[in-house]
Amino acid sequence: MKKFLALILALVMALALVACGGKSNPTPAPSGEGDKETTPTEEYKVAMVTDYGDITDQSFNQTTYEACKAFCDDNTVDFTYYKPAGDTTADRVAMIEKAVDDGYNVIVMPGFAFAGAIVEAAPQFPDVKFIALDVAEGDLLAEGVAAAGETYDYNPANWDFDKYVDLTNVYCAVYQEELCGYMAGYAAVSLGYKNLGFLGGMAVPAVQRYGYGFVQGADAAAAKLGLTDVKINYVYGGQFFGDADITAAMDTWYSNGTEIVFACGGGIFTSAVDAAKKVDGKVIGVDVDQAGVIQGYAGAEDTSMTVTSAMKGLYPTTYDTLTDVIVNGNWANYAGKVATLGLVSGTDPEANYVQIPMESTQWADSFTQDNYKELVAGMFAGTITVSNDISKAAADFATVVTVNDQGQIKG
Repeated sequence: MKKFLALILALVMALALVACGGKSNPTPAPSGEGDKETTPTEEYKVAMVTDYGDITDQSFNQTTYEACKAFCDDNTVDFTYYKPAGDTTADRVAMIEKAVDDGYNVIVMPGFAFAGAIVEAAPQFPDVKFIALDVAEGDLLAEGVAAAGETYDYNPANWDFDKYVDLTNVYCAVYQEELCGYMAGYAAVSLGYKNLGFLGGMAVPAVQRYGYGFVQGADAAAAKLGLTDVKINYVYGGQFFGDADITAAMDTWYSNGTEIVFACGGGIFTSAVDAAKKVDGKVIGVDVDQAGVIQGYAGAEDTSMTVTSAMKGLYPTTYDTLTDVIVNGNWANYAGKVATLGLVSGTDPEANYVQIPMESTQWADSFTQDNYKELVAGMFAGTITVSNDISKAAADFATVVTVNDQGQIKG
């Protein structure tokens, strides 16, 4: 009897093993999805490489890191991040190579500084999917031309992009910074500020678009209000961090009547804040809602220093792209493209990829949330237009405001 029972048990186990072996025949894709990738999410591993900062920078790196982590936690995808040893293309390429060596096949990179790394590293790893935020065609072309030993004249129309840059396995998302810059400038003047300042980091296209949009928004609000005494000090720091020299320049601005400064360029906001807090001045944040980080840096007990922020949708761009690529299998819709993200809704400002924050903006009777929604509706409909032509000077966009262009502080 024991031998008979053992035989029956062995037969049952054998049948169970045959049934388990059915996993070698995958379930066909649902009808209409045959053109999508069907790779399970567990075959993806996501890595983020920081530009030259850390994931606590309250800006590009932190926002991108948080979006990557949230997506991977929500979808049980392996995730880690790498921080380059220094601020060079070679340092960033080294981290990309390490990530690939460690088995990561989706690499997210925030910031224009990755242009050189993309040109150099992406073609080496054709099976890796690269997702880059805020890396524009001009950034890539400049690096590609330089890598070819030629001199770029900063006019993309003169160059064959595909000859110098291979984006076969790369997706880049860039933003219409001029739109949220416009919103911030319009808000500042509408809220009663007449002596404004724009402190850019380096004069790269994204920062220029922010600044030119800011001038256009301030000019439009001044024209609507019938003001002719609105002034804008305009300067680039020449770097993406604050220091004593830049703070001294901001001290001069604030002491001579500047009320509010749009600090646009990474950590350069620290110089604006250092100067502003001496005279109860105001600032405008950039890229993300910076009210919290500015408050923390200033050591203030409230967020009254930050009037608003000109924001890019870094978080939704990252989360939504990873979802569509990994969960939905739609990489083919992204590979090889540089997409410009801006307004997608005329009725819901928070759905847009460029905006000012509904929560922390210091609304007043002169500029309410409803006024802001009307502004966005006009921009979405095209009745309000904003130029992104960076071949001009900031003052070229002024019709009723006065722009005092002071060039560059350093460099």
